Amino acid sequence: MLSTLRAALVTAPLIALATAMMGSINLLVALWDSKGDTQLAVARAWGRMLLAIAGVRVHVEGLDKIDPKRSYVVVSNHVSYMDTPLILAQLPVNFRFMAKKELFQIPFIGGHLQKAGHIAVPRNDPRAALKVMSSAGKIMKERGISVLVFPEGGRSVSGKLQPFKDGAAYLALKGAVPVLPIAHQGTHEVLPMHSWLVRPGRVTLRVGDVIETEAADTDRARLTEQLRAAVDGLRNPEAVYTA
Repeated sequence: MLSTLRAALVTAPLIALATAMMGSINLLVALWDSKGDTQLAVARAWGRMLLAIAGVRVHVEGLDKIDPKRSYVVVSNHVSYMDTPLILAQLPVNFRFMAKKELFQIPFIGGHLQKAGHIAVPRNDPRAALKVMSSAGKIMKERGISVLVFPEGGRSVSGKLQPFKDGAAYLALKGAVPVLPIAHQGTHEVLPMHSWLVRPGRVTLRVGDVIETEAADTDRARLTEQLRAAVDGLRNPEAVYTA
């Protein structure tokens, strides 16, 4: 009862204030930051701020598997709105989000996403989506940036891993860049789906082994299943994955 009251009266207003403040700073930074790198730094600060306000303790494993000089397609499970600040705060990769186009149409948020260089994907137009991903693959190699994809296509209501869409595999193969699987546990309890009450808690972020694609089989379905197996294994490191 007391934790719920604190979440409603203290945590939620502070998170809203921090989001408005850091979002405003990012919009100002966007006036001269054409590449989005400084905006990413501000977003990382926002992520750390939200975790601190919420009382979230983070444990990270596998950061030594990341080569900061390489570009990756980063794939992750998705169970909560807290996934984004967690990944921003803890993953030392220069990445941009690949998100549904509808998010870019939201006032204030959409303008920030576009100026920061994040990638809008039209979900209801497969041909247009493929064109966007082809372009994103080229940009990754030319600019040396990574792209974060939530291959489930949305948050999981139950917290269980859903089937993966093949966009991440297509992007990795098209751009000839490796895939970096990551997974997290605990954000579903911190901020459940359909709730705005953020609770304190402990979360774990695990980074998996890099999956090379330059010499990989070009079968997107097979690679997609491989990515799902990798993420599921990180979510449940003691379990045996079955397709």
